[in-house]
Amino acid sequence: MTTTPDELVSVRYIVDDVAAAVHFYTSHLGFTLHTNPAPAFADVVRGPLRLLLSGPASSGARATPDDSTAPGRNRIHLIVHDLEAEIARLRTAGLSFRSDVIAGPGGHQILLADPAGNLIELFEPASP
Repeated sequence: MTTTPDELVSVRYIVDDVAAAVHFYTSHLGFTLHTNPAPAFADVVRGPLRLLLSGPASSGARATPDDSTAPGRNRIHLIVHDLEAEIARLRTAGLSFRSDVIAGPGGHQILLADPAGNLIELFEPASP
């Protein structure tokens, strides 16, 4: 079976505190709760992205090899229209960033980490 273009695309993040992760994504990054949070698992949605938040007791987390305990270099990529305003808003909320703003030919980006250390790239495309 394959995913159709109108279905949500899911990404799994392993987190150590499901409630803290739900609060982070829904309070700061515009996600909405998709299923009722449980100690083991919850999922949040933003547009076509369904982010699976798997706590230590979830089957998704238990399937992770023991040598893969640190967050990876992969990240979700969220497009913003005013990166400087987003940075200011998130800093005012007490969040800190994992990188400085990087400028490239495609635009500007900065990395934010969730409470478990998973990365989120905030990206403002270059003007045409």
